[in-house]
Amino acid sequence: MKEFKITYFFDEEHYIRRFIFVESQEEAEALVQSERDQYISFTDSRGIYHELDTGKVRVTQISEYHRIDKTKS
Repeated sequence: MKEFKITYFFDEEHYIRRFIFVESQEEAEALVQSERDQYISFTDSRGIYHELDTGKVRVTQISEYHRIDKTKS
C-alpha cells in the first residue's frame, strides 16, 4: 500500500488535506472521481472529523506522500 495526499482547495487561502492508503495513483484518482459532487466524511490523524462537499471544491490535487519519521533524528 502507498500513502497519497489529497488536497481539496476551496480558494487561494482555504484547503483541507486528506491522507489515504491505496495500491496506486490510479486507484487514488478513481476514488476522488467517484466522490465528485457529493458529501464525504473522514477523520484526520489528529482525530478531527471533517464533512466535505466535493461540489464546492475548485481544485483537487493528488500526490504520493512519503512520510518522514521524525523520531529517527
